[in-house]
Parts: sequence; structure tokens; C-alpha cells
Amino acid sequence: MKNTIVVPALGESVVEARIAHWLKKEGERVEIGDILVELETEKVNVEVSAQSAGVLMKIVAHEEDTVHIGDTIGEIDTEAVVSAKAVGEVGKTQEAENVRSYEEQNQHVKESDGDTKAAERVTPVAKKVAEVSGLAISDVTGSGVGGRVTKHDVEAFLHSKETGDGSRQTGSGGNGKGIVARPQMPAVERKAGEERVRMSLRRKTIARRMVESQQSAAMLTTFNEIDMTRVMELRKKFKEGFKQKYGINLGIVSFFVKAVIAALKEFPRLNAQIDGDDIIYKYYYDIGVAIGAEEGLVVPVLRNAEAMSFAEIEMGIRNFADKSSKGLLTLEDLRGGTFTITNGGVFGSLMSTPILNPPQVGILGLHKIAERPVVENGQVVVKPMMYVALTYDHRIVDGRESVQVVVKVKEFIEDPAAMMLS
Repeated sequence: MKNTIVVPALGESVVEARIAHWLKKEGERVEIGDILVELETEKVNVEVSAQSAGVLMKIVAHEEDTVHIGDTIGEIDTEAVVSAKAVGEVGKTQEAENVRSYEEQNQHVKESDGDTKAAERVTPVAKKVAEVSGLAISDVTGSGVGGRVTKHDVEAFLHSKETGDGSRQTGSGGNGKGIVARPQMPAVERKAGEERVRMSLRRKTIARRMVESQQSAAMLTTFNEIDMTRVMELRKKFKEGFKQKYGINLGIVSFFVKAVIAALKEFPRLNAQIDGDDIIYKYYYDIGVAIGAEEGLVVPVLRNAEAMSFAEIEMGIRNFADKSSKGLLTLEDLRGGTFTITNGGVFGSLMSTPILNPPQVGILGLHKIAERPVVENGQVVVKPMMYVALTYDHRIVDGRESVQVVVKVKEFIEDPAAMMLS
């Protein structure tokens, strides 16, 4: 009996995907729950598992192919027997794994710290590509944050090895797995001093949505500056106690989440959206927090953030950052959102104009905190200042209203006690 492998529902508004990697080969035995293939979507990568046990008899859609929900991408024969050739290959692989496991056990004590550090510096997708290719990840130099090895690092390494001798690599990396086959690479066209690489689906979607945002909304940005003295004092005062109690640092974004929600309650159109000729007012506050990820910016959402404490907000943001770095964000993490906060200050940005995340009508950009001379009571003093920028949809939000929102956020940050009372 043959069971088809189909592209599952991929979440809200996601209709297509790209085959990233097949983790099983034709003729290989699979069990229920085994991960067969990884799909790249515009938001997150999705793993498709086997719904029945049997033999993967046919792969219909290959790596880099674009597929849609419901498309058949492979077939499992539940009654087939694994071919002798496949059994032999599996046996060799298992034997190699047994030898490798034995060696690793004997070296475990002296290498455990190194193994932990190596695991921490590799993204899950990069690890899978390396495993499928039989590549020792220690051979690859990472280009990510903190030297983290990304999928592109692995693919680039494999590409350079292959072009170096014009064929497959045999026994490279010294891992006992024999022939190393490079996974399907994105289409690359090279000229002197140039390289053309196919966009990832996420980057392609980001490009499309940014253009759509510019074309569909009447975007305008208003700026202000905020004295961060009180927030910095509070963070310094409660830093140790907060970390001891909750196991996490007290950051600045949680203050802005609280301040933004308090301001949105007074000016509800910034938390609304346009639907045809109607305005949909939302009296819940799902705040998106932009995070720079390997494949591009993602905006996971803090649900009902108005009911969250400072600790819950900070833990939620850290959880999203950890999941993003490991490639584990889900479509549910990214769904919806009523307003967005983006912090370019962590990268050193002093000033920028954020772009709306449709259908939202407001986004607040935070920037670098820098000591600047300011006039206070007729005297020039040096204070930690931050520029903030609010981009809004002028179709339903007036300039006066947008300025009032930023001023309200400024007031709350400069006097956190007023924010607590509100």
C-alpha cells in the first residue's frame, strides 16, 4: 500500500514553501514520526514527519523546488522491503555510528565541555545539513553572532570543497562516513567580483511585504527624544534582585512595552487596523517585538501583553530570541500582533524610520542610548538620551494624535511611577 507525503497546512497566510532538505533517502526505511523533509516557508522552517511506517519509495519534489499546500512530495510504501543495497548502506552507517559512539564515550570526560560549546555555536538547520552531508561541523568557520555556524556557512564550505577538486569529497572531515555528497545548493551565478544567489523565501517575503507596506499605507514618522535617567536608575537598583528571583536581566524593552500599552489605551486608533471602509478597534494588546534572525527580521508576538508583568515580558522576549537562534520559532509565535516595537539600538542605530508591519498602523523604533548635553532648568547637563521614532498610517491616525502618543510614551519612561499608576 502506498501512502503519499503531502505539504501540510503551513499556518495563517502561508500558501507555499520550498524544499530545504530531505533527511531520508529513496529506498530507506522510515518509522512513524521520523522527520522526512524540512520545508522553508516565508516565516519559519517546518518539519514534515512520516505518518506511516514503510519504505520511502519515491521523492517527487526535490530540494529547492517550490511546493504548495496539499502537493504530493513523496511516497511511502507500507508493504515494501528495504532493498539489499539500502540495507547494506544502513548497516555501514550503523557500524560507523557504533564505532563513533564508542570513541566518543571514551573521550567524553575530556571533550564534554568542547562538545557543549560546539553545539551552542551551531544552528539546528546547519547541524542537519552537516549531518546529511557527513561533514564535521568543527571544520566550518561560523559567520553568525559569536561565531555561530549557520546553514549558509555549511553550504558555502561544501561548495568550496566541491569546486576545489570538481567532484565529491571522499573521507573529508575524518568522520568515517566515506563519500560526502553536497546537498542541493541555491542557484549561483558567478562573475569576477560578483555572486548571484537565490533569495530565501523569508528574504523574498520580507522584500515583498516592505514594498507592499510602502505602497498600501500612508506612512509618516514622528520623532522625539527621551531622558532614560529614571529607567537606568531603576534597572541599576533592582538588577541583582530581579535576576536572582527570575533568572533574567531587567532590560529596557519591558519598560517600553508597558509605556506603549498605557499610551495605546488613551489613543486606541494606534492599536487598530483598516478593513476596507471600516476601522477595527482592538481592546487587547498583542505586542510584536522585532528580532534580527539568521534569515531575516522576525516579529514574534507577546499575547495579551497588558496582563504581563515585567518579568513575564522579559522572559517572553528571551524565549523568542532563544527559539529564533535555534530555528524553533513557530507560526503561532509570529501570528497577528496589534502594534510593534523594534530596537535598532542594540545594533548601534542612533536614528531610523521603521516601516509598518501590515495590517498594523503603528510601530515604535527604539535607538541607542547615548550621553548628550541637554538644557535643564537653564543649565547644560549630560544625560543618557534615546531618540524614538513612531511610524504610523496617516489614513486613520492624525499627526496630532501620533505626536501625543510619542509624548505620552516619553512621559511614562521619564516618570515610571506615573506609568505604574495608569
